[in-house]
Amino acid sequence: MYAVIEQGGKQYKVSQGDVINIELAEAAPDAKTIELSNVLFVSDGQTVKVGAPYLDGAKVIASFKVSAEEAVVKGPKVFPTHFHRRKNSSKRIGHRQKYLQVIIDSIEA
Repeated sequence: MYAVIEQGGKQYKVSQGDVINIELAEAAPDAKTIELSNVLFVSDGQTVKVGAPYLDGAKVIASFKVSAEEAVVKGPKVFPTHFHRRKNSSKRIGHRQKYLQVIIDSIEA
């Protein structure tokens, strides 16, 4: 069984037991689980449910390996560059995105 969820403007294909990095979402510091209710698609092999745009009553339950505060991981560092020719100007900026690492526990449709 797998599902397609939307979190932070991005879509993820998840199944039970997957470890994914989602966009940083607000969670209580002592929370053990997070509920992702923006489910777009659910399939169990024989039947397929497609939402318009979301499925009613469907949700994905995900948990943290550790607490919610320690589940924040950093992505790769990227260096966007701004350059203007013939103006002797260039600018290099560094950015490192933070993600929330979760384990998919169950898919309820």
